[in-house]
Amino acid sequence: MKQVWIVATGGPENLQLREAADPQPQSGELRIRVRASGINFADTLARKGLYPDAPKLPAVVGYEVSGVADGAGPGVDQAWIGKKVFALTRFRGYADTVVVPRIQTFEKPAGLSFEQAAAIPVNYLTAWQLLVVMGALKQDETVLIHNAGSGVGLAAIDIARHIGATIYGTASAGKHAFLKQRGLNEAIDYTGLDWTQEVARLTHGRGVELISDPLGGSEWKKSYRALRHTGRLGMFGASTATESNLPGPLKLLKVGLGMPWFNPVALMNQNRSVFGVNLGHLWHETAKIQAWMKEVLDGVHAGWVRPHVDTTFPLAEAGEAHAYIEARKNTGKVVLVV
Repeated sequence: MKQVWIVATGGPENLQLREAADPQPQSGELRIRVRASGINFADTLARKGLYPDAPKLPAVVGYEVSGVADGAGPGVDQAWIGKKVFALTRFRGYADTVVVPRIQTFEKPAGLSFEQAAAIPVNYLTAWQLLVVMGALKQDETVLIHNAGSGVGLAAIDIARHIGATIYGTASAGKHAFLKQRGLNEAIDYTGLDWTQEVARLTHGRGVELISDPLGGSEWKKSYRALRHTGRLGMFGASTATESNLPGPLKLLKVGLGMPWFNPVALMNQNRSVFGVNLGHLWHETAKIQAWMKEVLDGVHAGWVRPHVDTTFPLAEAGEAHAYIEARKNTGKVVLVV
């Protein structure tokens, strides 16, 4: 099989295609011949040595794949062999062959391409946890989605639109027209103005009920202040770490120093709540993941879940794919194809 390895910390040139023996499925596992692998921002952080959960380098990263099951280990129904599937992978997804627990594997909806299916697991489960499970978003409430043009951002728009919420989102101006077509009520250009002032204007000074924030650092302070009373702040990343000029892990220093400290008394007095989301720490909650994915797949069949693939790169061009994401050129998912 072929795999893309991160051989050292640094730039996209540190991604290398290598060959290895095909893995064999063990008890409870399926082997998948991969057709598409999803790329996530966390993968680029892992390459830079900024992702604490990443395996020790050299390593193969990648959280999600789609393809065709061609082998089943003991305890797995042989009927899975030959099925078109998609799956969550605990790394090692940048490959043309993977072995994953059957319980992390789902049948691919017939109406989706392999590329679209690979854009579902991380994006839509994260957005579902943010907006529905922990964010408790309701019809006619307002939600602010930071980085609305990302894969998670577009998934959040789908979900909020289905719920019937009013949706605001931050994105560069070039993405606004597309995001409004997807369902965004108001697009805010974070590069050209203070987004907090625009939110205050749009909400007549009240603030929003829910904010989805992958930015981190001092941006979380601004998001917290932009909440309405009874508002909720969902935090799920620290993408501003890449903006620092400091070397290596020191990039996280500015993010850490800028993070807010949430005082329980202040939370009570202001009737606000904060919560964190990290799908990569929910591998043991298989029943929850199964239930959330059922809701998402019901949305696929009903037509309101619409995974959007911005572009694809061959597996051998994973470095170019990382550079494309880091230049913030993508609107939606970037996918590696075999």
